Amino acid sequence: MLQKFCLLLLAFAFPMVLSAQNAVLYGTIRDDRGNGIELVSIAVQGTGFGATSKPDGTYQLEVPAGSRQVIVFSNVSFELEKKSVQLQSGERRELNIRLRKKANTLTEFVKKDDRSRYEAGAIQIQAKKAHELPSTIGGIEGLLKTFVGSNNELTSQYNVRGGNYDENLVYVNDFEIYRPFLVRSGQQEGLSFVNADLVSNVNFSIGGFQARYGDKMSSVLDVTYRKPKEFSGGAMLSFLGASLHLSGISRNEKLSYLVGLRQKSNQYLLQAQPTKGVYNPSFTDIQALINYQFSKKWEVEFIGNYARNRFNFFPEEQTTSFGVINQAYQLRVFYQGSEIDQFDSRFGGLSTTFRPNEKLKLKLLASGFQTNERETYDISGEYLLGELETDLGKENFGQIKTFLGTGIVHNYARNYLKVNVGNLAHRGSLDAGKHFFSWGADANFTSIEDRLHEWERRDSAGFTQPYYNDSLVMKRIYRSTANFDYTRISGFIQDNFRFNDSLDLTISAGVRFNYNMLNQEFIVSPRVQVAYKPEWKRDIVFKLAGGLYAQPPFYREMRDLDGNVNKDLKAQKSMHLVLGSDYNFKMYRRPFRLTAELYYKNLWDVVPYEYDNVRIRYFGKNNAVGYAYGGELRLYGDLVKDATSWVSVGVMKTMEDVTDDRIVLKDMAGADSTTLYPGYVPRPTDQRFMLGMYFEDYLPGNKNFKAHLNLMYSTGLPFGPPDKQRYGDTLRLPDYKRVDIGFSALLLDGSKADRPHHSFFRNMKSIWLSFEVFNLLGIQNTLSYSWIQDQTSNKTYAVPNRLTSRLFNLKLAVNF
Repeated sequence: MLQKFCLLLLAFAFPMVLSAQNAVLYGTIRDDRGNGIELVSIAVQGTGFGATSKPDGTYQLEVPAGSRQVIVFSNVSFELEKKSVQLQSGERRELNIRLRKKANTLTEFVKKDDRSRYEAGAIQIQAKKAHELPSTIGGIEGLLKTFVGSNNELTSQYNVRGGNYDENLVYVNDFEIYRPFLVRSGQQEGLSFVNADLVSNVNFSIGGFQARYGDKMSSVLDVTYRKPKEFSGGAMLSFLGASLHLSGISRNEKLSYLVGLRQKSNQYLLQAQPTKGVYNPSFTDIQALINYQFSKKWEVEFIGNYARNRFNFFPEEQTTSFGVINQAYQLRVFYQGSEIDQFDSRFGGLSTTFRPNEKLKLKLLASGFQTNERETYDISGEYLLGELETDLGKENFGQIKTFLGTGIVHNYARNYLKVNVGNLAHRGSLDAGKHFFSWGADANFTSIEDRLHEWERRDSAGFTQPYYNDSLVMKRIYRSTANFDYTRISGFIQDNFRFNDSLDLTISAGVRFNYNMLNQEFIVSPRVQVAYKPEWKRDIVFKLAGGLYAQPPFYREMRDLDGNVNKDLKAQKSMHLVLGSDYNFKMYRRPFRLTAELYYKNLWDVVPYEYDNVRIRYFGKNNAVGYAYGGELRLYGDLVKDATSWVSVGVMKTMEDVTDDRIVLKDMAGADSTTLYPGYVPRPTDQRFMLGMYFEDYLPGNKNFKAHLNLMYSTGLPFGPPDKQRYGDTLRLPDYKRVDIGFSALLLDGSKADRPHHSFFRNMKSIWLSFEVFNLLGIQNTLSYSWIQDQTSNKTYAVPNRLTSRLFNLKLAVNF
């Protein structure tokens, strides 16, 4: 009897003891609009613990205590969500979750992250790869360059299908973003606006984009910052800089915030350049995104950014060897003076979104941008040009055997620019079943205050160049001032629709208008996109896009090579035609995706320009026509299981004809004898071939140790002597070749680690340590040429300006 009583007592006591060793997790599961979701399965991964959410989205789940557990939230209509928690015995903790709806309706099709399957010219960008890509610039722009090519690892700017840096649109949460204007080289360039730590979605369109996007001719980078679901953050420290970001949400889930702080110093990187000296760059920016949801129908959002960029440089000397194996030269330059640059920018935007019902969305936006830029330098370089001994049998092999000339190059600038841009805008959308309408209107106010004073003096063998018997003439001199305001009005209307479910044909048709009050120009730009997915066994989509695109002039285009401002400058215009396909397939039981596109651009009212490092100097006249055509092929897939890689190949040709360009030949007496018209010449961005590749791998059986390879190859861009004549720019830079590699190790995995409650690392999600090698092969890439003229022999030498050599970087990233 006593034995039976003990067994009965044990049977009652065991569940009570077991319950005391558990904890309780409770909360509410909502969708993106704040509505509760029922029938969500909540389970403790690897155990038998589970529960289901009620009609109002609430749930309660018993969880094993004392160790870290992974909680899985799943529903057939929503994306899977996982959370890692560790609770103490008897603890009750609230955990509220937001689930993202899967794309299965027209509305979701229009808004979904990966729209690239159904949009011609769109590229799939995986934002999380921005932290893994070994690159000197990193971030989202580093990823973009693997798709569109590059010839300069010091800048975050990129050229797209024959366009220049100024032809790229950038949006963050529907606000248009601007870049600094006076930046002359990648050395001076600070951080790009887009903070990869805050990014949720990235849509990148490189041609034939829709009417809802603004007035540029080449590309659109549309970035959406994420909405936090819980408190989280991260920090990164490397030889090139540091960053910190925090995000969180209030208990009632009405207030959410993102804050990002970045600091970048190129000092370590710039020491690898041929020009030696004291580099003191410092680039800092802080961003914040605050969202407050008053109700399910109404929310307000604020985004702010302050960037403080300083570049101080005291050059000392430079040694550059160039030429061929049997005829080599060397230029040695000894500098005096300094460069002190300052680029400060501020941006603030406020938006309010109202949803009267589930189908209608109305949004008002107001933003302001200000940049205050100062470029000041006074640098004198005394150079010695000589021919090197190339005979291996000579004792002085590799040394100067013949001095060809000496001289001085003196550069001076006092350039000041202040730009203010204000914008008021409206965006709206309506889901009308098979039709999804969107519309918008913008009023843009711009104020310019510019002072330009810049000159260059050259001396060779005691003679000022260019040499005149009766006067001293500078090699070049620009001096001007400009103060003016102007306003632009723009808008669009667009319809995305499908015919029916049986015919998977999607069409996006829209029209955009723009009116510039400065030059009284009114422009209408119709655009259309078509996507068709046939009912084949193979998963393939065919895409076609076409339309008119216009780029109203900003201040940079209005100012010519001499600093004069042409306020009557018209918008540059183009016609795009894009034909493409998108094919999803499996190989080696892994997912792959192959995209192919052909494109053609017709250009008119073009403003010719030339590159000065990364600065674009325009001719200030609509006196050119041109074209661009080419094709691109991209392959995405898991070459290694669960490690996405991609390769991008492109061919392109772009030419332009400066219509009033001519060459006048003289006869023996000095009179005009013949006039030649050069016709079409390569545009400055005529990059005939490019190859970009990102490859990812890990140790067999251990994904905590990874390798990342970034490879870039592109043919040389056109260049010519600095004579303000486009027809002479037919020489080619050497091909750009670069390989960067990175190795990373996961030091701590928060989802697996079982740490005590009092441990310092208990809230850490992950800690990664990375070692990177930039320019692995040590290739000396050439960015541009300096032209040195010897007064004695009357010869001119093109001396290459080279980019960075091999460099090592160590990076530590912590997420919590």
